[in-house]
Amino acid sequence: MKKLAQEFISQMEVLLGKDETERLVDALQGEQPVSIRLNPFKPFPRELNGELVLWCDEGRYLAQRPSFTFDPLFHAGCYYVQEASSMFLSYVIRQFIHTPVWALDLCAAPGGKSTLLRSSLPQGSVLVCNEIMRGRAQVLSENMVKWGHPDMMVTNNASEDFTNCQNAFDVILADVPCSGEGMFRKDDEAIDCWSLENVQMCAVRQRHLIYNIWPALKPGGILVYSTCTYNAEEDERNMAWMMQEFDAEVLPVDVPQGVEVVGNLIGEPFPVYHFMQHKVRGEGFFLCVLRKPMEIGFKPFYLPDIAKSEKEKKKKKSKVKLALPVKDILQTIRSWVQMPDNYHWVVDENGVRAIPLPLAPFYEWSTKHGLKVMEAGIEVATLKGRDLVPSHALAMSIMLNPTAFPQQELDMEQALAYLRKEVIILPNAPKGFVIVSHQGLPLGFVKNVGNRANNLYPQEWRIRSSYNPEEPNVI
Repeated sequence: MKKLAQEFISQMEVLLGKDETERLVDALQGEQPVSIRLNPFKPFPRELNGELVLWCDEGRYLAQRPSFTFDPLFHAGCYYVQEASSMFLSYVIRQFIHTPVWALDLCAAPGGKSTLLRSSLPQGSVLVCNEIMRGRAQVLSENMVKWGHPDMMVTNNASEDFTNCQNAFDVILADVPCSGEGMFRKDDEAIDCWSLENVQMCAVRQRHLIYNIWPALKPGGILVYSTCTYNAEEDERNMAWMMQEFDAEVLPVDVPQGVEVVGNLIGEPFPVYHFMQHKVRGEGFFLCVLRKPMEIGFKPFYLPDIAKSEKEKKKKKSKVKLALPVKDILQTIRSWVQMPDNYHWVVDENGVRAIPLPLAPFYEWSTKHGLKVMEAGIEVATLKGRDLVPSHALAMSIMLNPTAFPQQELDMEQALAYLRKEVIILPNAPKGFVIVSHQGLPLGFVKNVGNRANNLYPQEWRIRSSYNPEEPNVI
């Protein structure tokens, strides 16, 4: 680890005192714990002896860092590699949210907290995951598709684009870009980029993000504000600003017994939660929960009537001619998804998408009001001429009908070849579209033509390393 800036150490001595700062600095020189979070929607097929993360039911510490790249279960969305402290969000959500809600993850890439939210929110909740940077939004889409839950949408927008969504969301997570002090142990670049000037710049940017997104939060809704930094400018003083600017109420969180979390560092009475490396087994993390005050007679967010929208679409002649009638397309593929009546089916030149009914009105609204939708529901199929090709997202979805396609189990060597998008041979598989799996979990589709199987794994997701471990070090 690189040498820490003296300005950082002096800052921490003001907040923590000299002795506590020395303990923190010593901890930053130590080893990083390795942790993963299991996907509750996809059963883990191996024996797992990892120690439980106290604040997250699905979190596990690992004794050593395996080769995640060469573990097919990682690519199948069976688990997510995430540092343990940030999993505290799961504990917070389960403490406050008990009925289905509309939730927004504002700064969502690469997807750790979005997959965590999707696992922690009550069934029937809708999750919108947003990322302003296009490249990072593509990574976010990949991780949400692999997680496999259909009640989600990925957008690629700036925070101000959501001001039109006034009073739309019950829950907003703002895990804002920050100076990254809590990541010093795992990221030397964070040390190189740190300065007092950058801290101030981040604090201003964070207020800008919150100011833009606050109108989208319903009165009585909660905003979870989090950073991976320690300083009071980005943490406590931004909380004080929100309380003053929006009359927000800061809510206390019941921390699990035995977890040593650091409280407010500037002596203010409102509760905040600092995870620090010398206190907990994880990286640096800050979280605070705020409630928007109630308003009598507030105007609810308007969503279009889906049935009416469909009638309007039928009246307008589409400029795009499909090779197959929509009726024939849906008759073929509705059976590929479990409970097809629970979805709004969208058929266009891009293919076929199944949008969960609770999400469908917002999906329709978004396409008309400038939100850039990158992913929504389940992409079921693409159209290639008169052929319907099942999409990779369908293979990843927990709502895939397990009887819709034949399934072929791959051993470790075959699975890694498939994930590299190499040609594989399946002599015993029937011709046509086949799901290939490893330890019972789908990895994707192939089109078996007899002497070979055309590999349909997404080109941009493939394992790029040519290294072939003789005995893969996996969980």
